[in-house]
Amino acid sequence: MKIVIVGSGRLGTGLANEFEAGGEKVTVVSSNVEEIKRLEQTYSGTILCGKEFDKEILEKAGIGSADGLIACTQSDETNALVARIARINYKVPKVIARLYDSRKVSIYNALGVQVIATTQWGVARAKELLTFNHVETVMSIGNTPVELVRISVPQLLIGKKIKDALPLNEIRICALSRGNQSFIPNSETLLQANDILYFTVLTDSIDRITRILDL
Repeated sequence: MKIVIVGSGRLGTGLANEFEAGGEKVTVVSSNVEEIKRLEQTYSGTILCGKEFDKEILEKAGIGSADGLIACTQSDETNALVARIARINYKVPKVIARLYDSRKVSIYNALGVQVIATTQWGVARAKELLTFNHVETVMSIGNTPVELVRISVPQLLIGKKIKDALPLNEIRICALSRGNQSFIPNSETLLQANDILYFTVLTDSIDRITRILDL
């Protein structure tokens, strides 16, 4: 994976080190010289010093071919701008922005930008969001052939009720994450863009469910 991290504070530094340790290709962009000096003590990957929202810097960082980008500077305005550029101009598949102003959350969720606050979300969770694909097994349940699976709701299911979109005779819905909220849906719940569903399913049925949902 190619990851662009915009910001070199605690979250940016933690993610850079985590991804580098995992063998991912990571580029960090930051205008904070002091933070960059601290980052260089633990991180040996690519660091670009310059304005975080500068087009030339972002393109040099590889935003045009990035699999994921997180904007985690100390400025809400910078993070929001970089996230919008990544999502709208460069169509980066997975974009995360750290925003402290909760009034902006719904706006950026609507753009397909996951919003996080570091008081609630740590490095592990941010990494999880950046690396999550369309379907993934979260865990096996005990010594049984049952898996807890999560899926990113595909385009063809958006606007449909759960009872009409999913084979409920083969799976059991556990939770639905929408924006920064999670809840237990019912069969009448309408699926929306960027929803993430969690459900249990027999291991032998995962491939079949994946084909049904065209994932």
